[in-house]
Amino acid sequence: MTGPPGPLFRLVRDRRVAFLIVGGINTFLGTAWFILFQTMFGDSLGTFTYLVSLLCAHVAAVLTAFVLYRRFVFRVRGHVWVDLARFEVVNLTALGINALALPFVVEVVGLKPIAAQLVITCVTAVISYLGHRDFSFRRPRAVVESATVPAAQPTDEAR
Repeated sequence: MTGPPGPLFRLVRDRRVAFLIVGGINTFLGTAWFILFQTMFGDSLGTFTYLVSLLCAHVAAVLTAFVLYRRFVFRVRGHVWVDLARFEVVNLTALGINALALPFVVEVVGLKPIAAQLVITCVTAVISYLGHRDFSFRRPRAVVESATVPAAQPTDEAR
């Protein structure tokens, strides 16, 4: 993870912990989005309505998470669209795994959609952490160092 520390970092002093706090909040919100959409749609769209709920929850959760990570953990500047695209690549990877696993866990294992989603969320949370840490908010080292290292004090010779 690169970039200057965000406001949450000032409280917890460890960016990994800040990342996990925001990730936990977003996991809760993402699951809440899924439950909301699944409750709204029910079985109205057929057997696989839960996949529509998953897609709607994904869009809402990604936008929420992106704002939370940028604001409270990484505090990166510029490159909003590039960061959002990278962020979505990581999230689409997790979504793809989720979309393959959810029907399997519901149809083969026999869990209800909400319970299945809770189980799968544990796996995709690890994947998301690694992807966002190493890819989504990455900045070149020189940019990070110039943003986090205080300017050198003038020497006696320069004064």
